[in-house]
Parts: sequence; structure tokens; C-alpha cells
Amino acid sequence: MAAQSYIAISELHPNFSHPTVVGIIIWKSDVKSFPDRKNIGTDRFTFGFTIRDSPDFFINVSAWGNDRYINGLSTSFRTGDCVAIENALVAHKDPEKEERFCPTTPSFYRLLVTEAHSQVCLCADMDIIDKLLPLIHLPVKDSRDFYSLGDIVANGQRLDGSVINILAAAKTIGQPKQFTTSDGRKGQRLEVKLFDDSVSSFPLVCWDREAIQLMQTLIPRESVLFIADAKISFDSFRNGMAATVTSKTLITVNPDTREASLLFSYAKQVSESGARDQDEKPDDVSVDSITDVYTVIQLKQRARDTPEPFFGITYSFISKLDLDSSVSKVIKMRCSRCKFQVTEDAQSCVNQLCPGRDQLFSATTGFDLLVDFTDHTGTLHTCTLRSPVAENMLGYTTEEFKSLTDDERTAVKWKFLLERCKIYVKILPSTKMKTGIKGIVLACSLADPGDVQQHMSALLQ
Repeated sequence: MAAQSYIAISELHPNFSHPTVVGIIIWKSDVKSFPDRKNIGTDRFTFGFTIRDSPDFFINVSAWGNDRYINGLSTSFRTGDCVAIENALVAHKDPEKEERFCPTTPSFYRLLVTEAHSQVCLCADMDIIDKLLPLIHLPVKDSRDFYSLGDIVANGQRLDGSVINILAAAKTIGQPKQFTTSDGRKGQRLEVKLFDDSVSSFPLVCWDREAIQLMQTLIPRESVLFIADAKISFDSFRNGMAATVTSKTLITVNPDTREASLLFSYAKQVSESGARDQDEKPDDVSVDSITDVYTVIQLKQRARDTPEPFFGITYSFISKLDLDSSVSKVIKMRCSRCKFQVTEDAQSCVNQLCPGRDQLFSATTGFDLLVDFTDHTGTLHTCTLRSPVAENMLGYTTEEFKSLTDDERTAVKWKFLLERCKIYVKILPSTKMKTGIKGIVLACSLADPGDVQQHMSALLQ
């Protein structure tokens, strides 16, 4: 079919008969069913999607039909595909239904697709596809019209129930959780943790299968999202705000905007510099309150079962402790405000989005090590050991350690290496680690043999 025979979304009108429209899919809903009032005992099936053919115009499409047709049509394309729609009915919007259940569009109309009259197929014209593909990276709202996560947290419960736009980066993608409602319907839920330069972790909850599938394609710490019309609510369980993807929400992945580009650079710097996340702060709980004892395999198993950080004790051997590396690998300087690593002679922070860039630069020096610990069940690799925990464990300040000879540093290393220790840890999910989890040492000391025997025998029972 020739390109000129397609009708632009901006020109659609109910008077047109047999229009053919092309566009890139920027939103898609799950399939739903309703009792058919005309044929008692049968169901009608439906799903919706939104197509875009220009920076300024996009339109909602509703498909209706029987189970086989609708489910077959729904699985034939996904968000990001370019489609051609032949012979759809152009209808006036039903403002009440559209505004409640579908994304807001600039068009006065909507398209209706049925098996008897319409056809939807993947677009095969490469010239058209090349023109449509960049549209997937254009937000559907003004690219400057958004809340930062810091704005949301600062406004708190004043935003409860409101619908807003958010620009943030994906930090972690949870695992989908399946559930069955009290009336027997099956559902699913997935939680994404967002971050930006103002907040290190903020929950975004998805309930629709389509939204969940989109989220599972994201690369954590490398995907920036413009989330148009997210619902904000106060989560009493978390005692904080949370965002939810609804049937009105349109998500643009890696938007082609200046604001998104800045945030992408920040996310990349965070990932590459090893800047410490808020989650990594070791002072969330007092060490004295941690009592649960785990083997290494139990730590890994619990981390797989729950995406939330947790705390525990393990009686393990320190199997890697590179204290006799060069001092620059053991002791590092970081910006006091954003925790980016800086060189010893730095006069300013290299992080372009550091909240203190226009203020007097200050940095902190501390132990910054990665250690492994091992027991009879396995090894937990590359756990973070930083000051002041490392100073308490080793018995040296950074200045005292710098003044030690190479032989003295090696002696300190062998005091702990391959020795059984009592290690207090915080475990949290991490996309940067091959294992998917990260350990942070909160306290570590040589273990008392009686203590080890008591706890290890209890674990082996």
C-alpha cells in the first residue's frame, strides 16, 4: 500500500469511511472480558492501545470481539511496534469513559476495531517505520512538566490521590508476584524502585501484565522514564509515598529530552563511580538489635525470596581481604555530599548533578574495601567494608594504616584472612552484582569458638 494512502491521526473524522492509519504503539492494556448482554451466558472481550504518528498527535484504539480474536490480536503486537489499522470506525470520544480508563489524547476521536470490519497488522514499510520509531522516545506531556522524586517526598500526603508526571531512573526491577483475589481472579504485581539526584529509592507499582512486561525490558540504572499520569498515594505500610501505573499512565523509556539526558548522565555516574546508595547506609539499625543467624546459602536464598533489604549475622571465614594492595585501593576519598569517589587532589566534585556543586567542596577519607566471606555452604562475594566499620574491625584509623609498612599491613590482613569471624551484614538487591545481591558489613570481629559451636549446631539441626 502506498504511503500517501494512509490518513494522519490529526485529519481523522467520523465522516471518513474505510480509513487506514499507521502509528507506533505507545500504550497497551491487558485483555478484559464482560458478560455479553445480547448473548446471555457468553462474554465479550476487549483491550485498548494508543498509537502515535507525529510528535503532536496520538489516538486511543479499542478492540472488541470474542475470546479467540481478541487474545490473538493482543499477542500479535506490543508496545514499540509499528502497526497499520485498516477500516477502523472513527467515533467521538466518550469523555467520561476515556478520561477514567484510557490515556488522555489530543484527538477528539477514538478508533474502534472489530473482527468483522477491521484489520490490524504490523507495518512492513521500512520508510514509515523509520519515521515512526523516534516517536517512542518523545514524552506525551511537556518534557519540563514533571515532579522530581524530591518534590513528591517534600509534598508528602498533600499529593495523596493526585495524578502527576514523574521523571526518574529505574534502580531495581522486582520479580512479578502472582496472587488470587477473594473472588478467584488471578492477578500480578511488580515493584520498580526509582531514583534521581534528589531521592535514592522510590517505589513504582505495576498491576497490569502489559506494564510489567515493559518494565522487565528495562536496564536498571541505565533506563530513564518519563511517567505521564502516574497516580500518587500514601502507602501506610511503608509510611511513605508511592506511585502506581494505572490504565491512564503512559511511560516513555529513555526520553529524547534535555532533562532526561542529564538524569541519564547522573545515573551512569552513580553506577560507574560506586557512589553509595541511601540503601547502603550501614546505620539503619543498631547492630545490637540484629539477632538472626544465617549460613551463606540462607542469606542468598532469603535475598532471592524478598526484594527488601534485611539484616543478619553469619559465622564465616574472611576469604578475601586485600589490605596489602596499594593504599589508594584500600583508602578512598569521596565527596561529603553525594558520595562520589574523587581523587586526593580534587578541588571540586566530578558529579555534574552533585547537590553541593555551588558550595565549598568537602570530602571524606575512609577505608573502602570489597571482601568475600565463606562458610561450608558457599561464598558471598564482593561485600562492602567501609569506615568506620573497617576501622573498628582492624583497630587502625586511616592515618595510622597509611603509616604502616607493607609487612605490617600483611600482618593485619592475616589476623583476619581465613579466620572464622562473627559478621553482621545488611543484604540488599543489586543489579550491579552478578549474583543480584550485595552485602554490606555492619560489624566484624574474630568469632568466639563457643559462640560458633552453639550457633552452627543450631543451624545444622
